[in-house]
Amino acid sequence: MKDQATPNKGNFYAIGLSYKKADAVIRGNFSITPQKQEQLLMEAKKQNIPALTVVSTCNRTELYGIAKHPYQLIKLLCEFTNGTLEEFEQVAYVYKEKKAVSHLFKVGTGLDSQIVGDFEIISQLRNSFRISKSFGLVNDFTERLFNSVIQASKRIKNETKLSSGATSVSFASVQYILQTIENVSEKNILLFGTGKIGRNTCENLVKHTHNQQITLINRTRIKAEELAVKFNLVVANYSQLPEKISQTDILIVATGASQPTVNNQLLKLNKPLLILDLSIPKNVHPDVSKNPFVKLIHLDKLSQITNQTLTFRNQEIPKAQHIINEIKTEFTTWAKHRKFAPTIKALKKSFATIKENEINYQRKKINGFNEEQAEIISNRIIQKITTQFVNHLKNDEKSAQESIELIKQVFHLEEATY
Repeated sequence: MKDQATPNKGNFYAIGLSYKKADAVIRGNFSITPQKQEQLLMEAKKQNIPALTVVSTCNRTELYGIAKHPYQLIKLLCEFTNGTLEEFEQVAYVYKEKKAVSHLFKVGTGLDSQIVGDFEIISQLRNSFRISKSFGLVNDFTERLFNSVIQASKRIKNETKLSSGATSVSFASVQYILQTIENVSEKNILLFGTGKIGRNTCENLVKHTHNQQITLINRTRIKAEELAVKFNLVVANYSQLPEKISQTDILIVATGASQPTVNNQLLKLNKPLLILDLSIPKNVHPDVSKNPFVKLIHLDKLSQITNQTLTFRNQEIPKAQHIINEIKTEFTTWAKHRKFAPTIKALKKSFATIKENEINYQRKKINGFNEEQAEIISNRIIQKITTQFVNHLKNDEKSAQESIELIKQVFHLEEATY
């Protein structure tokens, strides 16, 4: 799939970093807020980048776009985050064209997730693409590509059991609690932060621990109350955080702030406390580990959980890969054929002009000239000729570009654009 993203405008790239090589601190440096995402897209628009989608989650930050050189995208990423070029070079990846497409399919279908089968990522991709569209940073190549990835994700979810169990971070955190805490249904659990990850974690806590002693705290109380009503839980004020922490056995932090929201100063403990930090960047300060009562677990540790569910998911990977290959092949075929579509369109236009001129000439020269019949016959001939050209270009990929150039020269075609 060489140079097929947007003719004369660049190649399709996927650049970014993920949990595989970047630790939580560096991922935090490169995380992009919604406001910064919009600013980045506006700057890309000014730079005449034809298509760009920004994805920033707790496990990865990536840019999928069309550019003449990947440095255009890397520069944008560093400019609108706290990450540096030096950090990027140490842990990041840059994929071009075919490899970039394959990477996007793996990400969008959960095969590249920290816990295999995480289907939260597809909704994040879909939302990011929708934002790109609102900025006019989508073209036919990226629209077709993202729709193909969404289609693959849907089929994998419906036709395999790769998504069995709950979502990644929330499911892993609850699994860890169940595996390490005895009599968990009798423990006091405090969930600090009721954003998306917090809500998912809360749902899994209620479902799997059967615990009725879960307290919710959020900076904006009304958000915690909305979740509490759904599961019949208790809500405490943000000002009560130190007090509630001292009473709890398990503290789950999912606040999503840019700075730590929990530190050792908040902890007034006289019994063991398990803290799970599900945030990127880290929202629990490392100094809590100085407290002898504290056991701190970050989400990177949670990815190491091996259980029957995750083992079963891994067994479903071949089925998922088969679906991906099928849909990716359809996309690749479309992309290959797409590169000569403008030339065929221009060729048809040239033939139509020749036909029109010839019919005008014959109308004047022949008495009783049957213009309608001539139109029908001419159109059929044009269709048959162009079909021959299309079949040649499809079947002779190695010399397709040379053939396109020859067709342009012979018929004096103007450069066609998408």
